[in-house]
Amino acid sequence: MSAAHKVVDVVAAIIWQGGRYLGVRRPEGKPMAGAYEFPGGKIEPGETPDVALARELREELGITPTAIAFFREKAHSYEHLSVHLHFFHVHAFDGEPLPLEGQDMEWLTPQEGRMRPFLEADRDIVDALALEVP
Repeated sequence: MSAAHKVVDVVAAIIWQGGRYLGVRRPEGKPMAGAYEFPGGKIEPGETPDVALARELREELGITPTAIAFFREKAHSYEHLSVHLHFFHVHAFDGEPLPLEGQDMEWLTPQEGRMRPFLEADRDIVDALALEVP
């Protein structure tokens, strides 16, 4: 990893409903536009990952998670950025997910997820979900 790389702590939510999880597509104008990812975002200074997860889901989708479980933690380096990701399963939430940041959203079966162009950092998670559905 280059010394110029900043490591960003990030949370990601695998939101389940009816055996499907929510995939969101990065909007035009954002880095890696068009790629699928799990909802989430940067952990702000002083936040714990679970607090950051709740904040990000309110901001991005207008929902409040009510049942979460830690899934995995991993690091990934892109050419321009390194991320330290904290993945959580969200098994229940209040509200109805809405694309508040202009992103496309799609409920995916674990097998359908493998057919979408997910971000590189999420690919092994997508593959694992196809093998171990909660």
